[in-house]
Amino acid sequence: MDTVALRMQSVCRRVGACSSCLNRQLNGFLALIKRQRSPVPVCIRTIYSETGRWEKNYGQETRRRVENWWFPRIKEQFCRISETDKSRPKFYVLSMFPYPSGKLHMGHVRVYTISDTVARYQKMRGMQVLNPMGWDAFGLPAENAAIEHGLHPASWTQSNIQHMREQFDALGLSFTWEREVTTCLPEYYKWTQYLFLKLFESGIVYQKEALVNWDPVDQTVLANEQVDDNGCSWRSGAKVEQKYLKQWFIKTTAYAKAMFDALSDLPEWYGIKEMQANWIGDCVGCSLDFLLKVNGEVSGEKLAAYTYTPEAVYGASHLYILPSHRLLHGNSSLKEVFQREFIPGKDSLTSVTAVNLLTNQEIPVVISAKTSFENYLDTKIGIPSTSAEDAAVAKNLSISFTEVIEKLPNGLEKVINSGEFTGMTRQDALKALTQQAKNKGIGGDLMSDKLRDWLISRQRYWGTPIPVIHCQKCGTVPVPYEDLPVVLPNVTTFTGKGASPLETVPEWVNCACPRCKAEARREVDTMDTFVDSAWYYLRYTDPHNTDRPFNRDLADYWMPVDLYIGGKEHAVMHLFYARFFSHFCHELKMTKYKEPFHKLLVQGLIKNQTFRLRTTGQYLKREEVDLTGTEPVHLKTGEKVQVTWEKMSKSKHNGIDPEELMKEYGIDTIRLYILFAAPPEQDILWDTKTDAMPGVQRWQTRLWTLVTKLIEARTSETIPNPEVLSKKEKAEAKRIWEQKNLVISEVTEYFTKDHLFNAAISRLMSLSNVLHQASWPLVLHSAEYEDALATLCIMVAPMAPHIASEMWKGLAHMENKLCTHHNWGADVLHQSWPKVDPEYLQPPDVVEMSVLINNKACGKVFVPQQAARNVEEVHEIVLHSELGAKHLQGRTIKKAFLSPRTALINFLVQE
Repeated sequence: MDTVALRMQSVCRRVGACSSCLNRQLNGFLALIKRQRSPVPVCIRTIYSETGRWEKNYGQETRRRVENWWFPRIKEQFCRISETDKSRPKFYVLSMFPYPSGKLHMGHVRVYTISDTVARYQKMRGMQVLNPMGWDAFGLPAENAAIEHGLHPASWTQSNIQHMREQFDALGLSFTWEREVTTCLPEYYKWTQYLFLKLFESGIVYQKEALVNWDPVDQTVLANEQVDDNGCSWRSGAKVEQKYLKQWFIKTTAYAKAMFDALSDLPEWYGIKEMQANWIGDCVGCSLDFLLKVNGEVSGEKLAAYTYTPEAVYGASHLYILPSHRLLHGNSSLKEVFQREFIPGKDSLTSVTAVNLLTNQEIPVVISAKTSFENYLDTKIGIPSTSAEDAAVAKNLSISFTEVIEKLPNGLEKVINSGEFTGMTRQDALKALTQQAKNKGIGGDLMSDKLRDWLISRQRYWGTPIPVIHCQKCGTVPVPYEDLPVVLPNVTTFTGKGASPLETVPEWVNCACPRCKAEARREVDTMDTFVDSAWYYLRYTDPHNTDRPFNRDLADYWMPVDLYIGGKEHAVMHLFYARFFSHFCHELKMTKYKEPFHKLLVQGLIKNQTFRLRTTGQYLKREEVDLTGTEPVHLKTGEKVQVTWEKMSKSKHNGIDPEELMKEYGIDTIRLYILFAAPPEQDILWDTKTDAMPGVQRWQTRLWTLVTKLIEARTSETIPNPEVLSKKEKAEAKRIWEQKNLVISEVTEYFTKDHLFNAAISRLMSLSNVLHQASWPLVLHSAEYEDALATLCIMVAPMAPHIASEMWKGLAHMENKLCTHHNWGADVLHQSWPKVDPEYLQPPDVVEMSVLINNKACGKVFVPQQAARNVEEVHEIVLHSELGAKHLQGRTIKKAFLSPRTALINFLVQE
């Protein structure tokens, strides 16, 4: 102990201080000396939760301390869930899981802030909430990074996941982390392979040679949905090439009609239902299977051909194929025949015939003069009875045909010359014929001409291995279920060129056939990563199950997802595939519900300004642009610069680092800004100087000031007593009560119905303004003021949990509280969401009726509720009131008009 401390101790002993007093004084003195000696000034500001002393000002240092204190506590407060507690209603909020790129961007911050807010709100409503998170971890970017940096995709992906988890944690997000899934781990993709085998068994997966979209940069096949309107790859941007390859497909068209019809039962999806319906198209026709013959001999080739009028198929005259069809260009045994008999620019009748496997009719194959049919069709059935164009082609090529449609006098049509379907109406024949085709497994699924089956083969390494083995004797053999997962081999060299990297691991490729045990080869294509993400919402319901993809009871408890949140760019492809898998699992009786998502919330983009040179299109950094003049120009060259709002991107120099924003503004401010700047489905134009950021900062300060004001009032010497309030002050207190209930009603609807968090914040701001304007006697003596402020804190909590938690703690330990119905012993996030007071919902006993005389207002009279709609009764009450005695006594009343809706009565009197 130093000299100063010893002297202090000596003084205390001489004056007879007790040991506890001595210790307190000594410790305080030593602390003072240390602060005085310290070269860095120590800030003495702190927060109530740490010291028990309320800090009046909510500045940057207080904000930092509040968030540092509450961050780990809030993270732990989002309780684990237990499906054994079936008495509680569930709420499944799901945000689309991210690709682990290694760095969060502001789009991530927006979508996950929304889901976190919804999750916290629903938990406060008493729901058992599932808000899971995982990683869409397979795909080309990881493999391309491995090629570029000499890394293995697995190590690159895992390090990115670890970093992004830390970033998520820094945002204070309330994910149910014990349900985390990672699609590139065998314990997940084992079940992707399991579902593939179920599709294979059901005849929904097949392999065929097809004209495919080839990305020359990423060296892989792309689904049609992954090629943009300019014919470029969705990811690399390269111009897509066309080539013939043998590929794996999932027959999504088999579920097209069911998925189209199911859209009508779903709630409005902000225009996404229309996008899905347009993508699927009107399902009026179907494909039917044909067996091809040449010179009367069966060729072994099968062909599926589309018709818009299946009910008239007995009237088919020919089968069309396009000049670009695979039969003319692929490895078909009929290739030479078709090429020899094709006459460019004309409809070419060939010697190849097609046997309809439903009707057993044999018709010729015609190579069409057209270069394209409607939408994605490359094969059609020509039926002259229902198509004038088909009739013209048949007559021109001298192909005979039979009329199969007869018009009836009543305007209906029936089918004739159609075997067992003869005599049926066209509608009945359509149902019966397509059902028979489905039963025989030769087509018949109603679909549109816009939809094609889902091509899932990818010629890359980093994806789920397709669990199929090719045997020369047995053909294509599925891997037995007990041998799953087929684990990716360790490939260390990636070139990105030529064959699949899996070809470089012969000890993995070469295997024994599961059936005959002869030498065989594994399939070296991997699945499109969209397959992994097409069913992840189901795995979240039971992520640790080692016996099956998920337990049905658990899936039935949690499904469907109550609110699905994600970007509009996934509103077609991913949503379509996810809905397909859900329908398929339902058909296998794996799930109770067909549709996976009840409500869909599509959030807009976060955009920032970009600066581009008009001549070259080069993007510039903001600091490279002179913005002081009438038009922005390049500082270096003086060239005019084009300014636009675009999605944030590092390459466009308009990205913003979420971590830097968190350091500058804090978690709560960023969350409130994200929620307040625009409705979720609209884009946010980022500008922290002039936009919503200062507004939400000021609002937090105002909220803190309101709590400070109440705490100071209740710690004064005056004991609160509502009875001392004047009549005018009690009326003001009632208005606060009414405003509180109105805001509860509106904010609850905004949170529940349309998720308009910006509108919710606006209403909460209005309530805080009302409280800010309240007179001092109300702050001191009004239970209504105290309750409104407590309610305000609770409703702020899902959006800004840190500041709300600290404000609540200050209120909870405040002296002389008047409200006893709040659970003051629990933190704010454990409070029940406020409900409107029952008496607020009841009609008032009396109505305040406005009185007009000759259209001029002269005052108000209280009228009993039961009399307020009867003009005679209101007339009498007004006449006998003080107002009536003053203004109407002795005057001739010609007419009285009553408006119950506006609580107004107008007396027309003789002047």
